[in-house]
Amino acid sequence: MTVALPDLPFARPSLDAVTIQGVAEVLRSGWIASGPWVQAFEQRLSELCGGRPVRAVTSATAAIEIALQLAGIGPGDEVISSAQSFFTVPNMIAKVGATPVFVDCDPVTRNLEVAAVEAAITPRTRAVVPTHWPGSAMDLDGLIALARRRGMRVIEDAALTFGTRFAGRFGGSFGDVTTFSFHPNKNLTTIEGGALVVNDEAEAKRIDVLRFHGIERLADGTRDVAFPGGKFNLPDVNARIGVGQLDRLDELLDRRRHLAERYFARWPDGVGCTLPPRPVARDGCTWNMFCVLVPAERMTRAAFREAMQREGIGTGISYEALHLTTLGRRYGGREGQHPNAERIARETVTLPLFPDMRDEDVDRVCDAVARILSTHRRRPR
Repeated sequence: MTVALPDLPFARPSLDAVTIQGVAEVLRSGWIASGPWVQAFEQRLSELCGGRPVRAVTSATAAIEIALQLAGIGPGDEVISSAQSFFTVPNMIAKVGATPVFVDCDPVTRNLEVAAVEAAITPRTRAVVPTHWPGSAMDLDGLIALARRRGMRVIEDAALTFGTRFAGRFGGSFGDVTTFSFHPNKNLTTIEGGALVVNDEAEAKRIDVLRFHGIERLADGTRDVAFPGGKFNLPDVNARIGVGQLDRLDELLDRRRHLAERYFARWPDGVGCTLPPRPVARDGCTWNMFCVLVPAERMTRAAFREAMQREGIGTGISYEALHLTTLGRRYGGREGQHPNAERIARETVTLPLFPDMRDEDVDRVCDAVARILSTHRRRPR
C-alpha cells in the first residue's frame, strides 16, 4: 500500500533566493571544502555567543562526540543525561567508551531537574549532558553550580534551541561547552551541520585537531597523529547557507514565535492534550518544535498520527525513551524506571511548525486535531 506524502509536513527548511545564489557562487569558485565561508560562519556565531570561540562541524552528533573527547571522557567514566532526548547523546557517550546514566525529566518542560542529576552522581561521573527543550529554559545556573561543586563538565545539547536567550543571555554565550544542530528541521540550517561553543582558544585549537583526523602539524612541515580523530570539517557550501540563515535569523525566529502563539490561541478546548509551556520571556523560546501529548485514554499516538496523515498533515515523534532502546537496556534500562520520559515517549506528537507556514496552516492543524479527538472520547478496550 502506498502512503501519500502529507502536503503539510511537520518541518521544512526556509531558504531564500539570495542564499541559493550564494551557494551557486561558492560552487563556481572551485573552493567547496572548508575555507573562507566556514571561517566567516564561525566568526558570526562567535559574535552571537559573546565572542567565545566557535567551531563548525558536520553535525550535532559530531559536536557531541568531540565535546566528550575534549572533556577527556572515556572508558570507566559515567555521563548523566536525560532519558528524554534524541539518540545522539547516549550513542556518543557509548561510542567514546563511557557509560550513559539516564535520569527522568519534568513531565511538562521535559528538562532535567538539578536534584535528579545530583542524586545520580557517583565517583565515576565526569559530565552531564542536558538537552534544552523549545518550550522552556532549564535551570542552567543551578546545573552549572552543581557541576562546578562536583568537578563535572556540562555539555549543553542545544540542538533544539538555537537563538534562545537564557535570562537575556544568548544560549552558548556562557557556561561550559554548548553544541548546536543545523539540520534542515532546526532553527538555522546548513543542510547538515553543527557547532561547538567553547571556553578559550586552547579548546578551539584542540577541536581543530579532533575534527580533522587528529592531525597535528610538526615544525618541519610533516604531520603526526596522537589521537584517532574523525573527519568532521564543515564544507564551505554548507557554511554559505549558514551565513545566509544568520542574515535572516531574527525574521525566522519571529515567525516561529508567531506560529506557536497562534497554536495556543487556536487550540481547541476539551481535546485533552497536554501542551508545551508558554515561556515567560518572548526571547526565552525559539520554538523549533511544537510538541503535544495525545490523551492515551482517547486514542493511541499511532492512531492519532495515522488520522493526521489522512488529513494530509505530517507529524513527528520527539522523542523515544532512551533507556528503553536496545542500547539503553544494555546499561540497565527497564520499564517503569523513568515514568515521565516513558509517558512522553508513548504520547508525544510533533506538529507542523516552520517559518514558511501560513497562519491558515496552523488553523488547519488545530481544526484537524479537534475533529479527530472529538470523535474519540474514549479509547476502545
